[in-house]
Amino acid sequence: MTAKKAGVRPGTVLDPAEPDGPRDTAWQRAKDGYRIVSPLNRRKFSVIVVGTGLAGAGAAATLAELGYDVTSVTYHDTPRRAHSVAAQGGINAARAKKVDNDSISRFVTDTVKGGDFRGRESEAFRLAEESARVIDHMNAIGAPFAREYGGSLNTRSFGGVQVSRTYYTRGQTGQQLQVAAASDLARQVRAGRVKQYVRHEMVDLIVKDGRACGVVVRSLLTGELKPLMAHAVVLATGGYGNIYFRSTLAKNSNASASWRAHRRGAHMAMPSFIQFHPTALPISSEWQSKTILMSESLRNDGRIWVPKDPADARPANDIPEEDRDYYLERKYPAFGNLTPRDVASRAAKEQIDSGHGVGPLKNSVYLDFRDAIARLGKKEIAARYGNLFHMYTDATGEDPYTVPMRIAPGAHFTMGGLWADYQLQTSIPGLFVAGEAGFSYHGANRLGANSLLSACVDGFFTIPYTVPNYLADKLGQELVSTDDPAVTQAMEDSYARFDRLLAIGGTRPPRDFHRDLGEVLYAGCGVARTKKGLMEAIAKIRAIRADFYRDLHIAGPVDRVNQELEYAGRVEDYLELAELMCVDALEREESCGAHFREEYRSETGEAKRDDSTWAAILAWGTDSWEGTPAFIRHVEPLNFDAVPLVVRDYR
Repeated sequence: MTAKKAGVRPGTVLDPAEPDGPRDTAWQRAKDGYRIVSPLNRRKFSVIVVGTGLAGAGAAATLAELGYDVTSVTYHDTPRRAHSVAAQGGINAARAKKVDNDSISRFVTDTVKGGDFRGRESEAFRLAEESARVIDHMNAIGAPFAREYGGSLNTRSFGGVQVSRTYYTRGQTGQQLQVAAASDLARQVRAGRVKQYVRHEMVDLIVKDGRACGVVVRSLLTGELKPLMAHAVVLATGGYGNIYFRSTLAKNSNASASWRAHRRGAHMAMPSFIQFHPTALPISSEWQSKTILMSESLRNDGRIWVPKDPADARPANDIPEEDRDYYLERKYPAFGNLTPRDVASRAAKEQIDSGHGVGPLKNSVYLDFRDAIARLGKKEIAARYGNLFHMYTDATGEDPYTVPMRIAPGAHFTMGGLWADYQLQTSIPGLFVAGEAGFSYHGANRLGANSLLSACVDGFFTIPYTVPNYLADKLGQELVSTDDPAVTQAMEDSYARFDRLLAIGGTRPPRDFHRDLGEVLYAGCGVARTKKGLMEAIAKIRAIRADFYRDLHIAGPVDRVNQELEYAGRVEDYLELAELMCVDALEREESCGAHFREEYRSETGEAKRDDSTWAAILAWGTDSWEGTPAFIRHVEPLNFDAVPLVVRDYR
């Protein structure tokens, strides 16, 4: 591979620090080889965990339980409000409790294949191996999983698999897991083993002699900046799907913690790998601020279709069976409506773009429960999905028991994130990343219900091993003083940044720029991409960024609650990350998973990989953003032993 595009120059070949030998035993051998810290010495080490979702709460609670001095930071008013609550459908585990031939091997195959061979095979094994432990642990700390009549935990199927391995709590799985994890963290706070900072946002990473040694946080109530020092920092701050403005994420979710770390030297891997959820609700108004997620679990019983005739304006229930196109069942008979999310989203977009879209704006497809209700009865469907049906009715005013739902692809999950090695350590020693904030496990597409699992595996069962391994040879090392030049410089940089934004004195609020950016990204770096579209998007992003620095208006002061100032900082970061996303998508001249370049498709219209050139993780560094930025492309080659490279086919 050669970095041939303007503004891109070659970097280094990255070492993922994976254990040598067979990958199915790699995680156990890695743990056996990790250095440990004795119980009496653990309280001498300080760890900061930023974020309190499943990954962050799990890491903070477990490290504290082990005896480390832990500081937890969240911009929420309480840890339990972290965005993990929004996940609905379930959490995967290869526990093989159903007699349907599931296994760790099948889990790994599904995950690697589902990610279109663009993730680490070794980490898919870790995900599978720890999955059973995660279910048992979350069940033990209070997650009320659905149960069968005899009392055993129940499961259902999700996209991209042909077995039943998804554990769930109706359509509230993320919420119930988050409540359990936050309660676990609260127990450690009450015991005095965790110092909790709520309503504090990380605004910079402190690095001294090439190592992470703390963070700068800003009180969202007073505006005060404060350095927090530690021997290691864990970022568990979620994904950046909100860069599209309209996404399934809560509006407060953002990219700033990860991007601030990137600006201090942490590589950003595969930033263009974005998942568009196929069962989001369609946009109904130009001024709508976000989309709403409907759980993928609905695709177990709901059938997706559009009218065969694009001019058919009849109400859905008046369209007879012979005039309906169940296009997923037609194109992918082996998986049907449970094809992976990238495939289902791309197929929906093709139907909408070809004029077969339904609804007032012709921007959606039907998700129909008519046949399931006739087969199982309304009572059973309500037991499985009742809260989701209520949510749909509240959002649309329509009754999905009597008329089909209308769904459309919406920006959702980010497979890209901070690059980290097998130990979840980034390119900055001492800085670790967990959950969606990092690039791992999922490759170019995440299978549904692997998100909650990967967050739990990282937080509860990986970070508690890998952070001590890093700390073990640092016994006796003092924390960096808050008077150290590295700390004072980070504080000065943070103050200067907010002063600079406040001083622009323009006429447009940050939301305007964010909305403009979202429209550019949906068009140029959305479900499908082209070289021409990406180049146009880069030019438009640079123009929006120039307008931002010329015409931004921030109402209110800096020394108390000011949500406009917070928002402006996040939009500034989005405007930089967005350009890197498009550069990453432009550089990768192939189609794989959710990265679908129109120029690279098979004869059947599916994503066409180029394994000879692009079987690799691209991890990016950037130079100064003054003027035209320069991007440094680092490469981590991928190879597959347990799951041979094959054409991804769900037919």
